[in-house]
Amino acid sequence: MASSRPLHAPHCIVGVIGGGQLGRMIALAARRMGVRTVIWTGGLEAPAVEVADEVIDLPFDDPAALKDFCSRITVATVEFENIPRETLEAVAQCTPLHPSPAAISICQNREREKNFLKTHGIPHTGFALISSAADLASAMEELAGPGVLKTADFGYDGKGQIKLDGGENPVEIWASFDAPRAVLEAWVPFEKEISVMVARGADGVTVTYDPAENRHRHHILDVSIVPARIAPNVATQAAAIARRVAEALDYQGILGVEFFLKPDGSLLVNEIAPRPHNSGHHTLDACVTSQFEQQLRAVIGLPLGSTRLLTPVVMLNLLGDFWQDETTPPDWLPLFQDGEAILHLYGKRHGRGRRKMGHANILGSSLESALTRAEALKTLWLNR
Repeated sequence: MASSRPLHAPHCIVGVIGGGQLGRMIALAARRMGVRTVIWTGGLEAPAVEVADEVIDLPFDDPAALKDFCSRITVATVEFENIPRETLEAVAQCTPLHPSPAAISICQNREREKNFLKTHGIPHTGFALISSAADLASAMEELAGPGVLKTADFGYDGKGQIKLDGGENPVEIWASFDAPRAVLEAWVPFEKEISVMVARGADGVTVTYDPAENRHRHHILDVSIVPARIAPNVATQAAAIARRVAEALDYQGILGVEFFLKPDGSLLVNEIAPRPHNSGHHTLDACVTSQFEQQLRAVIGLPLGSTRLLTPVVMLNLLGDFWQDETTPPDWLPLFQDGEAILHLYGKRHGRGRRKMGHANILGSSLESALTRAEALKTLWLNR
Protein backbone atom coordinates (compact mmCIF):
# COMPACT_ATOMS: atom_id res chain seq x y z
CA MET A 1 0.00 0.00 0.00
CA ALA A 2 1.24 3.47 -0.82
CA SER A 3 1.73 6.19 1.76
CA SER A 4 -1.45 8.04 2.71
CA ARG A 5 0.31 11.25 1.70
CA PRO A 6 -0.20 11.77 -2.06
CA LEU A 7 2.72 12.60 -4.33
CA HIS A 8 0.90 15.51 -5.92
CA ALA A 9 2.57 18.45 -7.68
CA PRO A 10 4.87 20.26 -7.39
CA HIS A 11 6.84 17.36 -5.90
CA CYS A 12 5.51 14.60 -8.17
CA ILE A 13 7.04 13.64 -11.51
CA VAL A 14 5.32 10.71 -13.18
CA GLY A 15 7.40 8.48 -15.42
CA VAL A 16 5.45 6.79 -18.21
CA ILE A 17 6.96 3.68 -19.76
CA GLY A 18 5.87 3.82 -23.40
CA GLY A 19 5.18 6.79 -25.63
CA GLY A 20 2.10 5.84 -27.69
CA GLN A 21 -1.26 7.56 -27.80
CA LEU A 22 -2.22 6.37 -24.32
CA GLY A 23 0.96 7.93 -22.94
CA ARG A 24 0.12 11.09 -24.86
CA MET A 25 -3.32 11.32 -23.24
CA ILE A 26 -1.86 10.58 -19.80
CA ALA A 27 0.63 13.42 -20.31
CA LEU A 28 -2.12 15.79 -21.44
CA ALA A 29 -4.16 14.98 -18.32
CA ALA A 30 -1.05 15.49 -16.20
CA ARG A 31 -0.43 18.94 -17.67
CA ARG A 32 -3.94 20.00 -16.73
CA MET A 33 -3.36 18.72 -13.19
CA GLY A 34 0.02 20.42 -12.81
CA VAL A 35 1.90 17.12 -12.79
CA ARG A 36 5.15 16.75 -14.73
CA THR A 37 5.79 13.70 -16.91
CA VAL A 38 8.83 11.87 -18.26
CA ILE A 39 8.13 9.64 -21.25
CA TRP A 40 10.43 6.66 -21.90
CA THR A 41 9.71 5.73 -25.50
CA GLY A 42 11.64 2.48 -25.71
CA GLY A 43 13.05 3.78 -28.99
CA LEU A 44 9.67 3.37 -30.71
CA GLU A 45 7.61 5.97 -32.58
CA ALA A 46 6.14 8.05 -29.80
CA PRO A 47 3.19 10.46 -30.22
CA ALA A 48 3.50 11.30 -26.51
CA VAL A 49 6.79 13.17 -26.88
CA GLU A 50 5.04 16.29 -28.21
CA VAL A 51 3.24 16.86 -24.91
CA ALA A 52 5.60 15.36 -22.31
CA ASP A 53 7.80 17.53 -20.10
CA GLU A 54 10.84 15.31 -20.63
CA VAL A 55 11.62 12.44 -23.02
CA ILE A 56 14.03 9.51 -22.93
CA ASP A 57 14.12 8.18 -26.49
CA LEU A 58 16.11 4.98 -25.91
CA PRO A 59 15.34 1.23 -25.91
CA PHE A 60 13.89 -0.44 -22.82
CA ASP A 61 16.96 -2.70 -22.49
CA ASP A 62 19.40 0.21 -22.32
CA PRO A 63 20.94 0.34 -18.79
CA ALA A 64 21.76 4.05 -19.13
CA ALA A 65 18.15 4.80 -20.10
CA LEU A 66 16.88 2.88 -17.07
CA LYS A 67 19.19 4.79 -14.71
CA ASP A 68 18.26 8.12 -16.29
CA PHE A 69 14.52 7.37 -16.15
CA CYS A 70 14.58 6.39 -12.50
CA SER A 71 16.69 9.40 -11.53
CA ARG A 72 14.14 11.87 -12.92
CA ILE A 73 10.86 10.56 -11.48
CA THR A 74 9.03 10.00 -8.21
CA VAL A 75 6.54 7.36 -9.40
CA ALA A 76 6.10 5.32 -12.58
CA THR A 77 3.33 3.79 -14.63
CA VAL A 78 2.91 2.10 -18.03
CA GLU A 79 0.90 2.98 -21.12
CA PHE A 80 1.08 -0.49 -22.69
CA GLU A 81 1.79 -3.93 -21.30
CA ASN A 82 4.27 -5.42 -23.76
CA ILE A 83 7.32 -4.27 -21.84
CA PRO A 84 10.07 -6.71 -20.80
CA ARG A 85 9.49 -8.05 -17.30
CA GLU A 86 13.15 -7.34 -16.50
CA THR A 87 12.62 -3.65 -17.24
CA LEU A 88 9.51 -3.49 -15.07
CA GLU A 89 11.28 -5.19 -12.16
CA ALA A 90 14.29 -2.90 -12.47
CA VAL A 91 12.10 0.22 -12.40
CA ALA A 92 10.13 -1.09 -9.41
CA GLN A 93 13.36 -1.62 -7.49
CA CYS A 94 14.20 2.07 -7.62
CA THR A 95 10.81 3.83 -7.61
CA PRO A 96 7.14 2.93 -7.01
CA LEU A 97 5.60 1.40 -10.17
CA HIS A 98 1.82 1.18 -10.50
CA PRO A 99 0.41 -1.16 -11.60
CA SER A 100 2.94 -3.63 -10.23
CA PRO A 101 5.25 -5.76 -12.39
CA ALA A 102 3.38 -8.85 -11.18
CA ALA A 103 0.00 -7.49 -12.35
CA ILE A 104 1.39 -6.35 -15.71
CA SER A 105 3.13 -9.69 -16.22
CA ILE A 106 -0.12 -11.59 -15.77
CA CYS A 107 -1.93 -9.41 -18.30
CA GLN A 108 0.83 -9.42 -20.94
CA ASN A 109 0.71 -13.19 -21.40
CA ARG A 110 -2.47 -15.11 -22.26
CA GLU A 111 -1.30 -18.27 -20.51
CA ARG A 112 -0.69 -16.46 -17.24
CA GLU A 113 -3.89 -14.46 -17.67
CA LYS A 114 -6.06 -17.55 -18.21
CA ASN A 115 -4.47 -19.37 -15.28
CA PHE A 116 -5.01 -16.30 -13.09
CA LEU A 117 -8.73 -16.21 -13.97
CA LYS A 118 -9.05 -19.94 -13.38
CA THR A 119 -7.22 -19.83 -10.03
CA HIS A 120 -9.44 -17.03 -8.73
CA GLY A 121 -12.71 -18.53 -9.94
CA ILE A 122 -13.42 -15.67 -12.32
CA PRO A 123 -15.67 -16.72 -15.24
CA HIS A 124 -13.58 -17.15 -18.38
CA THR A 125 -13.53 -18.91 -21.73
CA GLY A 126 -12.49 -22.56 -21.75
CA PHE A 127 -8.88 -23.02 -22.83
CA ALA A 128 -5.99 -25.43 -23.31
CA LEU A 129 -2.26 -24.64 -23.24
CA ILE A 130 -0.40 -25.56 -26.41
CA SER A 131 3.35 -26.05 -26.90
CA SER A 132 3.42 -28.66 -29.67
CA ALA A 133 1.45 -30.12 -32.56
CA ALA A 134 0.56 -33.04 -30.31
CA ASP A 135 -0.89 -30.66 -27.70
CA LEU A 136 -2.92 -28.93 -30.41
CA ALA A 137 -4.21 -32.22 -31.80
CA SER A 138 -5.30 -33.37 -28.34
CA ALA A 139 -6.95 -30.03 -27.53
CA MET A 140 -8.79 -29.90 -30.85
CA GLU A 141 -10.08 -33.43 -30.33
CA GLU A 142 -11.31 -32.58 -26.84
CA LEU A 143 -12.83 -29.31 -28.00
CA ALA A 144 -14.61 -31.06 -30.90
CA GLY A 145 -15.64 -27.78 -32.49
CA PRO A 146 -14.52 -24.28 -33.38
CA GLY A 147 -11.92 -22.44 -31.37
CA VAL A 148 -9.35 -19.66 -31.52
CA LEU A 149 -5.62 -20.33 -31.37
CA LYS A 150 -3.78 -17.39 -29.81
CA THR A 151 -0.11 -16.74 -29.13
CA ALA A 152 0.73 -16.73 -25.43
CA ASP A 153 2.71 -13.47 -25.78
CA PHE A 154 2.27 -10.11 -27.52
CA GLY A 155 -1.13 -10.40 -29.14
CA TYR A 156 -3.54 -7.48 -29.56
CA ASP A 157 -6.09 -6.15 -32.05
CA GLY A 158 -6.54 -9.63 -33.51
CA LYS A 159 -2.82 -10.17 -34.11
CA GLY A 160 -1.29 -13.53 -33.24
CA GLN A 161 -4.52 -15.49 -33.50
CA ILE A 162 -6.46 -17.61 -35.95
CA LYS A 163 -9.92 -19.14 -35.83
CA LEU A 164 -10.12 -22.91 -36.24
CA ASP A 165 -13.25 -24.71 -37.39
CA GLY A 166 -12.07 -27.99 -35.86
CA GLY A 167 -11.33 -29.96 -39.00
CA GLU A 168 -7.86 -28.53 -39.73
CA ASN A 169 -4.65 -30.54 -39.66
CA PRO A 170 -3.02 -29.68 -36.31
CA VAL A 171 0.50 -30.47 -37.59
CA GLU A 172 0.13 -28.00 -40.45
CA ILE A 173 -1.50 -25.36 -38.26
CA TRP A 174 1.21 -25.56 -35.59
CA ALA A 175 4.03 -25.52 -38.14
CA SER A 176 2.70 -22.28 -39.62
CA PHE A 177 1.78 -20.57 -36.35
CA ASP A 178 5.28 -19.28 -35.50
CA ALA A 179 4.98 -19.23 -31.71
CA PRO A 180 6.59 -21.46 -29.04
CA ARG A 181 3.49 -21.46 -26.82
CA ALA A 182 -0.16 -20.73 -27.43
CA VAL A 183 -3.62 -20.92 -25.94
CA LEU A 184 -6.50 -22.65 -27.69
CA GLU A 185 -9.77 -21.09 -26.56
CA ALA A 186 -13.21 -22.49 -27.14
CA TRP A 187 -15.25 -20.39 -29.55
CA VAL A 188 -17.89 -18.50 -27.56
CA PRO A 189 -21.22 -17.75 -29.26
CA PHE A 190 -21.84 -14.33 -27.77
CA GLU A 191 -24.59 -11.76 -27.99
CA LYS A 192 -22.36 -8.74 -27.39
CA GLU A 193 -18.86 -7.76 -26.38
CA ILE A 194 -18.70 -5.33 -23.49
CA SER A 195 -15.98 -3.88 -21.30
CA VAL A 196 -15.71 -2.24 -17.91
CA MET A 197 -13.01 0.23 -16.88
CA VAL A 198 -12.22 -0.24 -13.21
CA ALA A 199 -9.88 1.91 -11.11
CA ARG A 200 -8.36 0.95 -7.77
CA GLY A 201 -6.59 3.49 -5.61
CA ALA A 202 -3.66 3.31 -3.24
CA ASP A 203 -6.09 2.85 -0.33
CA GLY A 204 -7.91 -0.06 -2.01
CA VAL A 205 -10.98 2.00 -2.91
CA THR A 206 -12.36 0.71 -6.21
CA VAL A 207 -14.67 2.43 -8.70
CA THR A 208 -16.09 1.35 -12.05
CA TYR A 209 -17.33 3.17 -15.14
CA ASP A 210 -20.54 2.28 -16.95
CA PRO A 211 -20.03 -0.74 -19.23
CA ALA A 212 -19.24 -0.02 -22.87
CA GLU A 213 -20.77 -2.03 -25.69
CA ASN A 214 -18.03 -2.68 -28.23
CA ARG A 215 -18.17 -3.45 -31.93
CA HIS A 216 -15.07 -4.46 -33.88
CA ARG A 217 -13.99 -4.06 -37.48
CA HIS A 218 -11.20 -6.33 -38.74
CA HIS A 219 -10.56 -7.40 -35.11
CA ILE A 220 -9.93 -3.77 -34.06
CA LEU A 221 -12.34 -1.77 -31.93
CA ASP A 222 -14.65 0.20 -34.22
CA VAL A 223 -17.18 1.85 -31.91
CA SER A 224 -17.90 1.85 -28.20
CA ILE A 225 -21.50 2.58 -27.22
CA VAL A 226 -22.01 3.94 -23.71
CA PRO A 227 -24.02 3.09 -21.77
CA ALA A 228 -24.05 -0.44 -23.14
CA ARG A 229 -27.49 -1.65 -24.19
CA ILE A 230 -27.67 -4.44 -21.64
CA ALA A 231 -29.93 -5.40 -18.76
CA PRO A 232 -29.24 -3.61 -15.44
CA ASN A 233 -28.40 -6.90 -13.70
CA VAL A 234 -25.79 -7.65 -16.40
CA ALA A 235 -24.20 -4.23 -15.87
CA THR A 236 -24.09 -4.87 -12.12
CA GLN A 237 -22.56 -8.30 -12.65
CA ALA A 238 -19.90 -6.94 -15.02
CA ALA A 239 -18.89 -4.23 -12.54
CA ALA A 240 -18.67 -6.79 -9.73
CA ILE A 241 -16.44 -9.10 -11.77
CA ALA A 242 -14.19 -6.20 -12.78
CA ARG A 243 -13.77 -5.31 -9.10
CA ARG A 244 -12.88 -8.92 -8.32
CA VAL A 245 -10.20 -8.88 -11.00
CA ALA A 246 -8.67 -5.64 -9.68
CA GLU A 247 -8.70 -6.87 -6.10
CA ALA A 248 -7.23 -10.28 -6.99
CA LEU A 249 -4.38 -8.52 -8.80
CA ASP A 250 -3.87 -6.18 -5.81
CA TYR A 251 -4.07 -3.54 -8.51
CA GLN A 252 -3.31 0.17 -8.35
CA GLY A 253 -4.38 2.15 -11.40
CA ILE A 254 -6.92 1.84 -14.21
CA LEU A 255 -7.74 -1.55 -15.68
CA GLY A 256 -9.83 -2.61 -18.69
CA VAL A 257 -11.80 -5.86 -18.40
CA GLU A 258 -13.32 -7.18 -21.63
CA PHE A 259 -16.27 -9.60 -21.58
CA PHE A 260 -18.33 -11.83 -23.82
CA LEU A 261 -22.03 -11.52 -23.03
CA LYS A 262 -23.67 -14.86 -23.80
CA PRO A 263 -27.29 -15.22 -24.97
CA ASP A 264 -28.29 -16.54 -21.54
CA GLY A 265 -27.13 -13.30 -19.90
CA SER A 266 -23.96 -14.74 -18.35
CA LEU A 267 -20.55 -13.12 -18.74
CA LEU A 268 -17.10 -14.51 -19.51
CA VAL A 269 -13.91 -12.49 -19.15
CA ASN A 270 -12.09 -12.41 -22.48
CA GLU A 271 -9.05 -10.21 -21.84
CA ILE A 272 -7.57 -7.83 -19.26
CA ALA A 273 -5.63 -4.65 -20.10
CA PRO A 274 -3.44 -3.20 -17.30
CA ARG A 275 -3.68 0.42 -18.49
CA PRO A 276 -6.12 2.89 -20.02
CA HIS A 277 -8.07 1.16 -22.78
CA ASN A 278 -9.44 2.10 -26.20
CA SER A 279 -13.00 1.42 -24.99
CA GLY A 280 -12.51 3.98 -22.22
CA HIS A 281 -11.73 6.92 -24.52
CA HIS A 282 -15.30 8.17 -24.25
CA THR A 283 -14.52 9.19 -20.66
CA LEU A 284 -12.49 12.15 -21.94
CA ASP A 285 -15.68 14.02 -22.85
CA ALA A 286 -18.61 12.11 -21.38
CA CYS A 287 -17.60 11.43 -17.76
CA VAL A 288 -16.75 13.58 -14.76
CA THR A 289 -13.26 12.02 -14.57
CA SER A 290 -11.48 10.66 -17.63
CA GLN A 291 -9.70 7.32 -17.47
CA PHE A 292 -6.39 9.18 -17.90
CA GLU A 293 -6.93 11.50 -14.96
CA GLN A 294 -8.11 8.47 -12.99
CA GLN A 295 -4.88 6.66 -13.78
CA LEU A 296 -2.86 9.60 -12.49
CA ARG A 297 -5.00 9.91 -9.36
CA ALA A 298 -4.49 6.23 -8.57
CA VAL A 299 -0.76 6.22 -9.34
CA ILE A 300 -0.03 9.39 -7.37
CA GLY A 301 -2.19 8.38 -4.42
CA LEU A 302 -4.94 11.00 -4.79
CA PRO A 303 -8.59 10.13 -4.08
CA LEU A 304 -10.30 8.63 -7.13
CA GLY A 305 -12.65 10.83 -9.12
CA SER A 306 -16.31 10.37 -9.96
CA THR A 307 -17.03 7.97 -12.82
CA ARG A 308 -20.50 9.41 -13.46
CA LEU A 309 -21.60 9.42 -17.09
CA LEU A 310 -22.69 12.92 -18.10
CA THR A 311 -24.25 12.08 -21.47
CA PRO A 312 -24.79 9.14 -23.81
CA VAL A 313 -21.79 8.79 -26.10
CA VAL A 314 -20.43 6.77 -29.00
CA MET A 315 -16.67 6.55 -29.39
CA LEU A 316 -15.62 6.09 -33.03
CA ASN A 317 -12.09 4.82 -33.66
CA LEU A 318 -10.35 6.72 -36.47
CA LEU A 319 -8.16 4.19 -38.27
CA GLY A 320 -5.66 4.74 -41.04
CA ASP A 321 -8.05 3.44 -43.68
CA PHE A 322 -10.09 6.63 -43.22
CA TRP A 323 -7.12 8.62 -44.55
CA GLN A 324 -7.18 9.68 -48.21
CA ASP A 325 -3.51 8.73 -48.45
CA GLU A 326 -0.74 8.28 -45.87
CA THR A 327 -0.46 11.98 -45.14
CA THR A 328 -3.91 13.34 -46.03
CA PRO A 329 -6.59 12.98 -43.34
CA PRO A 330 -10.31 12.80 -44.03
CA ASP A 331 -12.36 15.95 -44.38
CA TRP A 332 -13.13 16.78 -40.75
CA LEU A 333 -15.72 19.44 -41.64
CA PRO A 334 -18.75 17.10 -41.28
CA LEU A 335 -17.56 16.19 -37.78
CA PHE A 336 -17.29 19.84 -36.74
CA GLN A 337 -20.64 20.61 -38.35
CA ASP A 338 -22.21 18.01 -36.08
CA GLY A 339 -21.73 20.34 -33.11
CA GLU A 340 -21.62 17.53 -30.50
CA ALA A 341 -18.76 15.47 -31.93
CA ILE A 342 -15.31 15.94 -30.41
CA LEU A 343 -12.14 15.08 -32.31
CA HIS A 344 -9.03 13.60 -30.68
CA LEU A 345 -6.01 13.08 -32.94
CA TYR A 346 -2.87 11.31 -31.77
CA GLY A 347 -0.23 13.24 -33.73
CA LYS A 348 0.78 10.30 -35.91
CA ARG A 349 2.16 11.40 -39.27
CA HIS A 350 1.30 8.44 -41.47
CA GLY A 351 -2.22 7.03 -41.80
CA ARG A 352 -1.49 3.47 -42.90
CA GLY A 353 -3.87 0.53 -43.03
CA ARG A 354 -5.76 0.05 -39.79
CA ARG A 355 -3.44 2.08 -37.60
CA LYS A 356 -5.13 3.92 -34.73
CA MET A 357 -4.84 7.58 -35.70
CA GLY A 358 -7.37 9.10 -33.32
CA HIS A 359 -10.94 8.85 -32.14
CA ALA A 360 -14.09 10.93 -32.05
CA ASN A 361 -16.58 11.10 -29.20
CA ILE A 362 -20.09 11.71 -30.49
CA LEU A 363 -22.35 12.99 -27.72
CA GLY A 364 -26.12 13.20 -27.81
CA SER A 365 -29.30 13.44 -25.83
CA SER A 366 -30.06 9.89 -26.93
CA LEU A 367 -27.81 6.94 -27.64
CA GLU A 368 -29.66 6.21 -30.88
CA SER A 369 -28.93 9.70 -32.22
CA ALA A 370 -25.25 9.49 -31.32
CA LEU A 371 -24.89 6.06 -32.92
CA THR A 372 -26.66 7.12 -36.12
CA ARG A 373 -24.38 10.15 -36.46
CA ALA A 374 -21.25 8.11 -35.74
CA GLU A 375 -22.17 5.54 -38.38
CA ALA A 376 -22.89 8.31 -40.90
CA LEU A 377 -19.44 9.82 -40.36
CA LYS A 378 -17.78 6.43 -40.69
CA THR A 379 -19.64 5.67 -43.92
CA LEU A 380 -18.74 9.07 -45.35
CA TRP A 381 -15.01 8.64 -44.66
CA LEU A 382 -14.78 5.01 -45.78
CA ASN A 383 -16.72 5.68 -49.01
CA ARG A 384 -14.96 8.92 -49.92
